[in-house]
Amino acid sequence: MALTLKLNGQTHTVEAEPGTPLLWVIRDELKMTGTKFGCGVASCGACTVHLDGEPVRSCQTYIEDVEGAEITTIEAVGENDIGAAVQQAWVELDVVQCGYCQSGQVMSAVGLLSENPKPSVEEIDDYMSGNACRCATYQRIRAGIQRASEILEA
Repeated sequence: MALTLKLNGQTHTVEAEPGTPLLWVIRDELKMTGTKFGCGVASCGACTVHLDGEPVRSCQTYIEDVEGAEITTIEAVGENDIGAAVQQAWVELDVVQCGYCQSGQVMSAVGLLSENPKPSVEEIDDYMSGNACRCATYQRIRAGIQRASEILEA
């Protein structure tokens, strides 16, 4: 079935069967590989994208449920002030180790700071708890979010 998607500010027409996860359309049809496959059951967060500004797991978001919505991936998240601040903080603090989970970490961090521009450590840990990092860079991720909050405040 043909669907029209608005992805990163551009309109795309794609062919996909009902029940196809958004993740596979983004990666396989649109060739945007920044969004990662991690677990396939929405438990790790590697596939996080924004749907109308809200973080969602694209591995469990079906293509027929997103027609007409604004989808933002890691490729475009830096185009707004919060996304740019998170990316700047990640670079400044060298947050990334292997990097596999970081697209999802950044997308979730942007979601958190969009809701709460000055989160406490506990609020950061609670919000980010659905994002797994196999390298265990959780302290650096937390510091990155705190730094992004400072950047936004300046």
